[in-house]
Amino acid sequence: MTDNKNITIALAGNPNSGKTTIFNNITGARQKVGNWPGVTVEKKEGLINKFGYELKIVDLPGTYSLTPFSIEEIVARDFVLEESPDVIIDIIDSSNLERSLYLAMQFREIDSKVLFALNMADIARLQETKIDAQKLSKLLDVPVVFTVGNKNEGIDNLLKEAIKLAESGSEKKEKRNIKYSKDIENAISKIQKLIEEKAKNKINYKSRWTAIKLLEDDKIVKERFAQKAGTAGEEIIEETRAIRAYLSNHFNEDPEIIMTDDRYGFISGIIKEVQITSPKKRVDISRNIDLVLTHKFIGFPIFIFFIWAMFQLTFSLGAYPMGWIESGVAMLSSGLERVVPGSILKDLLINGIIAGMGSVIVFFPNILILFFCIALFEDTGYMARTAFLMDKVMHLIGLHGKSFIPMLMGFGCNVPAIMATRTLESEKDRILTILITPFMSCSARLPIYIVLAGTFFAERAGNVIFSLYLLGILLSIVSGRVFRSTLLKGDDAPFVMELPPYRVPMLKSLTIHMWDRSKMFLRRMGGVILIGSIIVWFLSAFPQNINYSEDYSHKIDIEKSYMGKIGKGLSPVFEPLGIDWRGSLSLVTGFFAKEIVVSTLGVLYSTKGPDNKDALKNALRSSGMTPLSALSMMVFVLLYLPCLATITMIKKETASFKWTAFSIIYSTSIAWIMAFFVYQGGRILGF
Repeated sequence: MTDNKNITIALAGNPNSGKTTIFNNITGARQKVGNWPGVTVEKKEGLINKFGYELKIVDLPGTYSLTPFSIEEIVARDFVLEESPDVIIDIIDSSNLERSLYLAMQFREIDSKVLFALNMADIARLQETKIDAQKLSKLLDVPVVFTVGNKNEGIDNLLKEAIKLAESGSEKKEKRNIKYSKDIENAISKIQKLIEEKAKNKINYKSRWTAIKLLEDDKIVKERFAQKAGTAGEEIIEETRAIRAYLSNHFNEDPEIIMTDDRYGFISGIIKEVQITSPKKRVDISRNIDLVLTHKFIGFPIFIFFIWAMFQLTFSLGAYPMGWIESGVAMLSSGLERVVPGSILKDLLINGIIAGMGSVIVFFPNILILFFCIALFEDTGYMARTAFLMDKVMHLIGLHGKSFIPMLMGFGCNVPAIMATRTLESEKDRILTILITPFMSCSARLPIYIVLAGTFFAERAGNVIFSLYLLGILLSIVSGRVFRSTLLKGDDAPFVMELPPYRVPMLKSLTIHMWDRSKMFLRRMGGVILIGSIIVWFLSAFPQNINYSEDYSHKIDIEKSYMGKIGKGLSPVFEPLGIDWRGSLSLVTGFFAKEIVVSTLGVLYSTKGPDNKDALKNALRSSGMTPLSALSMMVFVLLYLPCLATITMIKKETASFKWTAFSIIYSTSIAWIMAFFVYQGGRILGF
């Protein structure tokens, strides 16, 4: 029985099984996102009150098995073993039952309380596939519930069954055990007996499951078992080695391969008992769509069009709320200008905080639209198709299409994109992908593009921004080819990319995904951007002999301030790129967060009197910046060293200061060279 009616429910399942959709439906906005202890895998939790119980819902990483080959698999298994949730809900894709049952069988072997959610029941019906849930429940001794996650069908029933299971007794159910072949079962029984005789009270895991893992030569379980069981553990492990050697000679295969075959054989028998697929030829909508979207000739142009449309939508549709926010910031600034008496605090408030943060917050609608589009790609199933389409292109640099998914995620933010490289099996592939991912232009750079492109390229701004993103992709491919041929030599890795069925996305799910990612932008507004704006203001306001009259702000000469002196010192480096000292300073501050580039420009140009919503644009035009120098600056922003958070993540994921320093030096060098060619080449050509 649970105490105080508190129940912990873990949601598990394969990728693309609809697990996240169900999690979002259950928890809604009541989610807490962080990282699992000790690892960078994202952790999601939600706390809800339902049917008289306080339910803690934990979303485990999507995984195909509990064999510890990836961090996701280790995290999912460790949570089940160490935290002992009251119930595990295994989200099963009803349209692909055989594949989904492998993970389900492993949960049964742990002997936890498991509930099967046969999700996507509507897709199974369309495929004329019938599943006898009652028989499946009886055969496996596990409660089974049909759900349609994207339509919120069956969710309440699912939670009721989970509560009922949690409140049921904890007696051992032998039916949960998979029966392996005779020799394997004998080996498991022998090891299990040794464990119960010599180490029964020294480990927390079930003896049968521990025996299975030792027989499979599970390195993590072996290490933990040896630590907890001491000398007895070492003796049992040594005995297991002898048993494994005997079985390997007997079968001419490693025991884990034989056990995997036995599991699939067991699953095959279950499928024959509970699933009926109509022999009638059916129309597979996803396959028909893929005939077009993944076509070898027209698939790639369609992908390019979708990316182009995403940035056109981000710029054009976002222009309307952006204008409203600009007007609001200008009104706030003007109102404070009239009300607040002249003082150093007034200058900090208006020309520091409001000018800095106000110049960034106006782009929040554009960020929302960008993240909404990325969520749309993910929830419809198109994201996996981009990896499939890019496979041949990625092979040019010795990678495969799977590496393109982290790169595409980089359009949102480079930090989670670099974290996503953990799904790549090869260490060289991971490092190579990490090195080229920062060339993917993240959402933090978008405000800079919108300011400069909107100011100097007007109606062509969307196309200019789209071209920058394409340039980033192109340079990542070229750089990757160079790295693979020199620093990271290796063979191409094999690639099998699952293409999940297309699904109609739920507006609620899209909104939650969009908001989760956009919250980071708002947190940075109240943190690093606010601090950065204050520091930039301080350096630009001092040392000065300020006349604290009502219009004193117009008498400040920034060129004589600390900021002006620093900018003048940087001028020789950036002058060949067509970037003046103000632009140079803003680029330097962008090391902490790329959004600060815009806030720095807002502070540096605030002395010209931001009394209207177009103050920054007018100031940029009057400063001598040209369309060519603006383009040069955008190219530099696209390519130069990533922000501090991304650099920290590169260090963490590569576990190497060498690769981190190389990434900083290489990207900044490429940025300077490309911006130089753009500006000087444009001047030669008469632009």
